[in-house]
Amino acid sequence: MRVIDDEGKQLGIMAPYEALKIAREKTLDLVEVSPTAQPPVCRIMDFGKYLYEQEKKERAAKKHQHTITIKEVKFRINVDEHDYETKKKHVLRFLEDGDKVKATIFFRGREMTRQSLGRGILERLITELGDKAIVEFRPRQEGNTLHAILAPPKAQPPKKEKQEKAEKPVLASPTPPRSAPASPPVSGAAPESS
Repeated sequence: MRVIDDEGKQLGIMAPYEALKIAREKTLDLVEVSPTAQPPVCRIMDFGKYLYEQEKKERAAKKHQHTITIKEVKFRINVDEHDYETKKKHVLRFLEDGDKVKATIFFRGREMTRQSLGRGILERLITELGDKAIVEFRPRQEGNTLHAILAPPKAQPPKKEKQEKAEKPVLASPTPPRSAPASPPVSGAAPESS
């Protein structure tokens, strides 16, 4: 097998027991890195430290991931104008946070005969949101619910003007040198002691 030491230097091709002997002398582990290579490649390393650093990298990668959740906003076919506006504001807030929104209308009983009203509410929501949302699924019926899925728009790169302003350093005005404070005039008479 081909052996690489803990500093990255190639030790050459040797028998497994010789590589183990070298690893034990350094109180390290012999780890097979590439078993499919001809000959197989092994590395002398601290395997516990290696696993710890891999786990640390995975945690750092997870920290920077943003999970997208689907928030649901429910409407009724007889929704009042004020309630509609309030729920529209919720949808906008969810989209600004980077979450997807599922706008749902639930039909009860005889409301199933008035599905066009529900479809009209969702279409109105989509047109009023305009370019603030991307429609992933147009309104569609599943059982007694009608729903549409909205996603946040793609992030746009910042404009050049804003970048140039941010890059310009702010120069502070130099402060004049301070002069020593003026001392009180000294009189010829010494203070009297009592």
